[in-house]
Amino acid sequence: MLAQNAQTVVLAFEAFVILHILAGSLGLVSFWVPVIARKGSIPHRQWGRIFTRAMLVTGFAAIGISTCTLIDPLATHPHLPDAAWVKGIFGWMMQGLAVLTLNLAWYGHSCLVNRDDHRRNLEWRNVTLQGLLLVTSINCAWQSMQIGQPLMLGMPGIGVATVATNLWFMLKKDPGRLDWLKEHIKALVGAGISVYTAFFAFGAVRTIPTLALHPGLWSIPLLVGLALIIYHRLQIDRGRAYGHLKRGTSAG
Repeated sequence: MLAQNAQTVVLAFEAFVILHILAGSLGLVSFWVPVIARKGSIPHRQWGRIFTRAMLVTGFAAIGISTCTLIDPLATHPHLPDAAWVKGIFGWMMQGLAVLTLNLAWYGHSCLVNRDDHRRNLEWRNVTLQGLLLVTSINCAWQSMQIGQPLMLGMPGIGVATVATNLWFMLKKDPGRLDWLKEHIKALVGAGISVYTAFFAFGAVRTIPTLALHPGLWSIPLLVGLALIIYHRLQIDRGRAYGHLKRGTSAG
């Protein structure tokens, strides 16, 4: 009976991994088209929708992967002998990153579609995702201390900051004309950072395990993503390249 249950978990795990790879690969590629294309153009809108949907599927698949890992860490990761370490990294931390990805993708989408009615950003899915991210971030920090893996604290730090900045905008009574655009860019570039971080970290552990938790490897997507966010925010503040985007015009 136990062997049958383990086999079921492994089969579900492998199915989620395949879905995660397919959707994540699409996200890795499609991320760059909206970043490079003229904002509000047809390629920007079309590929932006593709990227957002890919991130939602990727996040869902990652939750499935992390859940299967937490149920049976050694059966799902037979090449790694430490069950506590596997549960921490591939269970709790992946769960947190999955919710972070879902949060950012949905929030970024919501900022766009609700640009003409800011109050709609407080719809239940958007609010629920803020609560879920806060809970999974706190849990990831706790699990990090339990197994003595300080690198896991990066996810909770980003998660709590994301919740704080998202709620700051969502609860803002009178946002600026292009505040929605700043948040839209922050969130979807943040989702891109998340998927590239997962690609480098969780992909590396299967090929070069010693590099999987190297801070330098994790910092590459973060630094590139932050540079993109800062660049685009400066462009918005200076009125460059985004002057054609106003409330009532489609950007994605």
